[in-house]
Amino acid sequence: MKAAIMQPYFFPHIGYFQLVNAVDHFIFYDDVNYIKRGWINRNRILLNGEDVLITVPLIKASQNKLIKEIDVFFDQKMKDKLIFTIEGAYSKAPYYSEVEGLIKEIIYADITNISEYSANSVISLSNYLEVDTSFEFSSGISPESKGLPRADRLISISKDLQADQYINSIGGQALYEKEYFQSKGIHLSFLDSYPEPYAQFNGEFVSDLSIIDVLVFNNKTVVMEFLNKYKLV
Repeated sequence: MKAAIMQPYFFPHIGYFQLVNAVDHFIFYDDVNYIKRGWINRNRILLNGEDVLITVPLIKASQNKLIKEIDVFFDQKMKDKLIFTIEGAYSKAPYYSEVEGLIKEIIYADITNISEYSANSVISLSNYLEVDTSFEFSSGISPESKGLPRADRLISISKDLQADQYINSIGGQALYEKEYFQSKGIHLSFLDSYPEPYAQFNGEFVSDLSIIDVLVFNNKTVVMEFLNKYKLV
């Protein structure tokens, strides 16, 4: 069994969904500290040829709080404004109409906690892309492991899931050692993403944007193929 653990991101990029697709169990790391200027409550879309941020406003967000302790400040008017921005960016994209309803459903979701709100964007789109992965929150599945050193907690959560393989994003190579995980009975791999460029209107390709960008410029079948454009190292 394979597991991955990541903070819940808002409409994350394709590499995040590749990680979801690569494992049997995906754990939202919600009982760790919130990261300012990260991707928990924001992401990037393409607007008039430039990448711009879309953001979910939060109530008293602080790096001294756990992600699951932070609520959104996102009323109907703010959600309408976000939808308007996305429509302005992508209404003329070839596949916007295919995912418009789902994007709106995610944004208008009546969820007040940022951890659950962002996780819902991942779960909903994973279901749409027919990804067969189970989802859990670290605070629910392994609260007793909180306080362990970083690598040891990931190992503990993996074992709680009866997983013998843990897959991390490629950035984790600077943080975790395969030999240490192996000594604890867990095989560690890193996911190296190589999604193919695709046409974005008539401009130069801008990479690493929100999954929204991928969905509006490619049909569902192609996006599902993108989910396998990675290698494990």
